[in-house]
Amino acid sequence: MTYLGKVTQGVVVLPPDAVLPDGTEVRIEPLKTTEGGKTFYERYSEFVGVCHDLPEDFAENHDHYIHGTPKRSRE
Repeated sequence: MTYLGKVTQGVVVLPPDAVLPDGTEVRIEPLKTTEGGKTFYERYSEFVGVCHDLPEDFAENHDHYIHGTPKRSRE
């Protein structure tokens, strides 16, 4: 069975016909984004251009610079 509910003040409110005994385990899966439908760019645009003086190949080899993994070859 599946019930559709809404979060109200941090509590999931189910419809009146949803009778579940105490202790019933449930799965909560949001149906819509909680970011108001913003794009990735809209959510993080304030961070665009904040890093300066990065290596020319940083995008391709970020794991090397962050974690020390071997650099990727340029093929």
